[in-house]
Amino acid sequence: MKRTIPIAKPSITSTEIEYVKDAVTNGWGENCYDYLHKFKDQVKSYFNSSYALPTSSCHGALHLILMALGIGPGDEVIVPDSTWVGSVFPISWTGAKPIFVDVRKDTWCIDPQKIEQKISTKTKAVIVVHLYGNLCEMDELMDIGERYGLPIIEDAAEALGSEYKGRKTGSIADFGVFSFHGTKTITTGEGGLLITNRKDMEEKLYTIDNQGRKAGAKYFWVDEIGLKYKMSNLQAALGTAQFQRAKELVQAKRKIFNWYLEAFKDANLNDIQTNYEQEYAKNSYWMPTIVFGNTWSMGLEKRDQLITAMNKFGINLRPFFYPVSGFPMYTKEKDNIVSSQICCSGVNLPSFYDMTKQDVQYVVRHMADYLIELN
Repeated sequence: MKRTIPIAKPSITSTEIEYVKDAVTNGWGENCYDYLHKFKDQVKSYFNSSYALPTSSCHGALHLILMALGIGPGDEVIVPDSTWVGSVFPISWTGAKPIFVDVRKDTWCIDPQKIEQKISTKTKAVIVVHLYGNLCEMDELMDIGERYGLPIIEDAAEALGSEYKGRKTGSIADFGVFSFHGTKTITTGEGGLLITNRKDMEEKLYTIDNQGRKAGAKYFWVDEIGLKYKMSNLQAALGTAQFQRAKELVQAKRKIFNWYLEAFKDANLNDIQTNYEQEYAKNSYWMPTIVFGNTWSMGLEKRDQLITAMNKFGINLRPFFYPVSGFPMYTKEKDNIVSSQICCSGVNLPSFYDMTKQDVQYVVRHMADYLIELN
């Protein structure tokens, strides 16, 4: 019997509904920031961060950081080639140039050994991305930042709940950003978050986020050009309830991923690479992902055929991200071989919270049957 297996959807309980209803009913006038204050306190505690700024998107959080760092035309910002464009476009918005670096074969995250080859006198920051819940090698990256005097920005949009040597992703570097899109581990519908422990940047970030108005300024007086990427109180109400369940939601993602590992083994689906977890890390497995080995001869056409075939069974697969340097607005980095290879042979698998073990087996069985017949 055909099922409907979406790639992702949030887990919403009566608590989320209750909080949002309260915000809609009572969160106006002098109460208009009540849930935003609660949300800020929660995330600061969760990430052990001194400063938290809820935003309307992860894009916006990145833009705020780059603007606060004074990055603009003539500057360069290093970024991985394998990521979603949301990690890159804010660089272009400032007028700076993104410098694309290849990723590691195991983690699919930016390769620290290749970063130094791209550092120049124009380099002003490095953005690293914890892809699909996988973890960057943060010790090496922070060492690079310290040696070259470069701020490191963690894009942990896809890795909330992942941990590197006991520290939560997003809380390790100079700055961390997150996404609360409806597909993410925790959702506010849309939305994002910026965190930092850099006291020297807090006032600057506040002023830019407040449309250029400094704390304590007289009413409607503006000191500099700013931005407005504020999260609403309604979104924060949803996020407050979600963060109360953070541990539960991360555990659910890890359980689903382990079901996939069992199903791959049962289906004799071999020569595949899945999300990687270092022995000193904890992967939140936001999006279970397969990269097919050479024996499958997987290319873009074959990958897209697999996705189309699974859709007929109600199974929603997603393609691995394209290398961002290959899009028309940038110049293709031909040396970024790993980014190009995994794009052609990778797919994301469903992992919504209500997914059962039987759902996982259904996905893997149909995928394995199709691939074995095709090959």
